[in-house]
This record gives sequence, structure tokens and C-alpha cells, in this order.
Amino acid sequence: AVVSTQSTGALIPSLKTIKGICILDNDGKRVVSKYYDTTDETFATVKDQKLFEGKVFKATEKANSEIVAINNYTVVYRSNVDLFFYVFGDSRENELMLLSVLNALYDSISMILRKNVEKRAIFENMDSVLLICDEVADRGILLECDATNIVNRVHVRTEDIPLSEQTVSQVSYDILKSFNWLSQS
Repeated sequence: AVVSTQSTGALIPSLKTIKGICILDNDGKRVVSKYYDTTDETFATVKDQKLFEGKVFKATEKANSEIVAINNYTVVYRSNVDLFFYVFGDSRENELMLLSVLNALYDSISMILRKNVEKRAIFENMDSVLLICDEVADRGILLECDATNIVNRVHVRTEDIPLSEQTVSQVSYDILKSFNWLSQS
């Protein structure tokens, strides 16, 4: 990413390449969103974010490409059954890098959900989906683009985690599994 200084107009390199990650349903409603540049007036408030999401959805709903330019942002996206996955960066950002982030996000979620990438499954596994977003990028800085590595970090074996540090869903899963209430897959 490149950031310009206002006094000299010079461009300074920056590691903050991702402006946001967003998953919308087929009606354009927010399912998951993470914005990393809230100093930008486009993403300053939730209202501004939803306005931008509406523009992005309208531009991509019927489009037949993977990349769209909206309001000085490069938006890469992918649609599936009832969801749209978006990654956006600055207009000067490398589209291939943004696309690799999108693919890592989608592939990781697909692995976690066992290729059942639907709105209902996303809601049922929201904790894992949010962890995937956190593993892909932190404050706009790209951390990982390999879906296998991301999934391995997100799905740490719960036996190795002390009970006090496990999430409610992990504890519930372990309890159900111990009583054989979950089918073996």
C-alpha cells in the first residue's frame, strides 16, 4: 500500500494494504464486516460503512467480473449460494494481492464449514469466521494467505487449551462429543 503525505505529496509505503473485509447476504445485508481504516471518512461510522456496503452490493450484484472500482477503492469479490465475499483496498493497491486475501478468506471458511458455505452455516460458526478474519489481517496488515495455515490456527485442538480459556462453543462441543450426541464425521 502507498500513503501520500499532504505536505509534500510524496508517496510513502505502508503495510496497511487492506481497508476492509465484508460478507453480505444476497439481499445486501451485512453478515460479517471488519474495517481497518476508520480514520477514512468512508468507514468512520457504522452508517457510513453500511452506505459503502450498499454501493458495493449494487455494483457487484449483477456484475460478471471479480474486480470493481468504487469511490477510489479496489473491491474484489466472490459470490456463493446466498453470500457475497468482499475484500477492499486503496485504488492503488495490487488487485492480485487483494484477490489472494479473498481466496484465503473464502477457502478457509469453506474448509471450516466443510464446503457448506451458506448464510446459516456462517451464523452457526461465527466465532470461527471472525477468527479467520483476524488470522488473515490485523489492522489492515496482511498476515496470512494460506488457507491451510489459517484453518490450523483457528481450529486448535480443544484438549490442548485449558478449560478457562475455551470458548462456550468449544466447551459445548466437547460435552456433546463426550456423550456421543454428535455423529462421528
